[in-house]
Amino acid sequence: MNFEVSRKRMVAELVKRGITDQRVLGAMQSIPRHIFVEEAMSAQAYSDSSLPIGEKQTISQPYTVAKMTEMLKLTGRERVLELGTGSGYQAAVLATLADKVCTVERIRPLALKARRALDSLRLLNVNLKIGDGTEGWPEEGPFDAILVTAGSPQVPQCLIDQLAPGGRLVIPVGDRQDQTLTLVVKDLEGKVTRQESEDCRFVKLIGRHGWSDEA
Repeated sequence: MNFEVSRKRMVAELVKRGITDQRVLGAMQSIPRHIFVEEAMSAQAYSDSSLPIGEKQTISQPYTVAKMTEMLKLTGRERVLELGTGSGYQAAVLATLADKVCTVERIRPLALKARRALDSLRLLNVNLKIGDGTEGWPEEGPFDAILVTAGSPQVPQCLIDQLAPGGRLVIPVGDRQDQTLTLVVKDLEGKVTRQESEDCRFVKLIGRHGWSDEA
């Protein structure tokens, strides 16, 4: 199939659904989402739906990726932390919009596949490590933006601590089934405010500061 045409259709649908940031739309147009899913599912790669990627994880639907990225308001100079690398697609989008991306994945097979996909696109500004994403990556912080790609029971304080003054954190917060996209902003004086956006449904954020198990 013609993936370029499919991407154009995907981006047109994102515009219809309210995504207005031209840099985000450009990134979604440029990144080949089909290389981040299994070959057998490549024909579905540009549909506005989440898809399984193995290990009981999913690649988020394009609208969700675009919406969360747009909420970060990236200008190209930021140092970004992503928690939950998964397929690597979200990290690829962030890498085209920011100066540096640090991403953490707890499941080793997914991390290795994501690294190969990112390397194939020569996205050399992405650092990836295997570990507990709920703890962030303090050695690489502070971060101008943090994006969490799994549902958490709360906003971990350690992530707020790793957010630079003027930084923005986007995280799905709720129970094990349903969450709400939540924007956390730290102003230049260090004051933190929170704003809820729209309902969503993510896999669980597993780790010390998230859900304790897969049950």
